Amino acid sequence: MVTPAAATAEHGPHARGGPHHLTTLQGWRQFTTAPVALPPAISQQRWSALSEADQARHDEDRLDYHTRMAVVAISALQQVIHAGRRLTLLNRHAISARRGLILSGPAGTGKTTAITQFGKAHEAIDRRRHPGLHDRIPVIYVTVPPAATPRMVAVEFARFLGLPLTTRANITDVIEAVCGVALDTHVSVVCIDEIHNLQLATRNGAEVSDTLKYFSERISATFIYAGIDVERQGLFTGTRGRQIAGRFSLIRTTAFPYADEWQGLVASLEAALRLRRHRPGSLPELDRYLHDRTAGMIGSLSHLIRGAAVDAILTGTEAITKTVLDLVELDHAADSQHTTKRRRR
Repeated sequence: MVTPAAATAEHGPHARGGPHHLTTLQGWRQFTTAPVALPPAISQQRWSALSEADQARHDEDRLDYHTRMAVVAISALQQVIHAGRRLTLLNRHAISARRGLILSGPAGTGKTTAITQFGKAHEAIDRRRHPGLHDRIPVIYVTVPPAATPRMVAVEFARFLGLPLTTRANITDVIEAVCGVALDTHVSVVCIDEIHNLQLATRNGAEVSDTLKYFSERISATFIYAGIDVERQGLFTGTRGRQIAGRFSLIRTTAFPYADEWQGLVASLEAALRLRRHRPGSLPELDRYLHDRTAGMIGSLSHLIRGAAVDAILTGTEAITKTVLDLVELDHAADSQHTTKRRRR
């Protein structure tokens, strides 16, 4: 599935007024409420009839659109939304020991997109249940900083909520302020990304884990974690790890095999393009090449197609071909696997 012109965590919620990070309340609300702006598909003849200024505006709109076009893995997203929805309902009246969800997998397999899309869906449900109430904050979205300390994580929560902090505020002050606002604004889902930065084997990591556990006990919310191969990072080892393993379900995200769903994703990407000379069906014809080139990684596929669309507009070719795709540089991991496959052949 492709979400045209919808801001995503990977690409940032860039609206006309400027970019705002998802880890701020303003950025998150922009992401969850911004209307979809789909540029009109016009023919080459109609475009040529436009004034130079109108041509430039139309091309700029299409460039902006393609840079924000997001690929969402259907099966993984549906699994996360279903499991997350179930947990939020089961946790609704829980007093303690609320259950959570962890997304774990290699980089580029859609973890951030999945949890942010779940958060967006949950926010939409909350607005429908409580129409006209603008003082609610159903979702908090934060990331775990590298080498995080408990205070750093607590400050991330405070920053999202827009709480004013002074350098003199100690961690207890920050936590109390966060929990108070979270309760007053009816926070019911907390999404915590980059959880692989949490190293339980270190003192700071252990204390951060304790801080997150304390937040989960004080805030009546379902906690959703996402991180890279968290099982290998020791998240489930030791006393604290066993506590996490006993309270969180695990969903693994993986690279896509070359199968029907991959082919469907390529076809949906092509249908979302806004290029004047692109031949329908030419991308599905390249689905094997696209899979080899990206190693089945959703993040790499998104970058490749969006980059090729941008190049097609900038150069005036207005079509994506294998030649154009070959010119788009990918991440080192995808390029290395592609080179290895070519050598084996």
